[in-house]
Amino acid sequence: MNIAGLRMLSTTNHRVAFIVGPTGVGKTALSIEIAKRLDAEIISADSRYLYKGMDIGTAKPLPQQLDAIPHHLINVAEINENWSLAEYKEQALFILDEIIRRGKLPLVVGGTGQYIRALIEGWTIPEKPANPAMRKALVDIAAQSGSEVLHKQLAILDPEAASKIDQRNVRRTIRALEVILYSGERFSSQRRRVPINFRYKIAGLTRPRKELYQIIDNRIENMIANGFVEEVRGLMERGYTLAHPPMSAIGYKDVCRGFD
Repeated sequence: MNIAGLRMLSTTNHRVAFIVGPTGVGKTALSIEIAKRLDAEIISADSRYLYKGMDIGTAKPLPQQLDAIPHHLINVAEINENWSLAEYKEQALFILDEIIRRGKLPLVVGGTGQYIRALIEGWTIPEKPANPAMRKALVDIAAQSGSEVLHKQLAILDPEAASKIDQRNVRRTIRALEVILYSGERFSSQRRRVPINFRYKIAGLTRPRKELYQIIDNRIENMIANGFVEEVRGLMERGYTLAHPPMSAIGYKDVCRGFD
């Protein structure tokens, strides 16, 4: 890959580089190589990497990779601490500023599109006071009846928000419903944009679909061989279930259901 554009970016003030792409495309390995060349620090933009104990099934960077280059926003939350988009954006912007102050290049890497867009488009995300009872009720509905039921309700209350949220994404569906039910306003109408104060470049990685599917198939086999089922069993023994939104991540929910 030609990284001339990212190298040029690293010589400017208030600069940020992004590496994005689908699962299995090679973001982790490339980001570490680029970080070494450009004296960068990596900020994860993967919602699954936030949570401690979810390592094998998320293909989280290995300990030696985390040691090779400073990484941020990995293993910062327990599974019962459901981070919102607003929380991620606040922390990511703080870390961006700290890295820039140290004279290094922030390199944001990940496949969670909402995280990337929130940063580069300057989203102002609606805040709300915590309401554990409301969240638990919504989580219970999703666990018992499926995320599609909640998504249909969201489509009635806020069609615009529903059109932008995959019905399988339980966490985002619950978040939108929480805001609507608490505030009485549409989630989509509360999202505003403010100008960002940094320059950025995005490197989008791709592979032929057939090759990507083969990589993912091989990765799943390696995960199973390396203890993914045991990882999920251990999390469930600690009391984590599908009622905790992070456990609805692809792979984890399937293994959880296999223990039912």
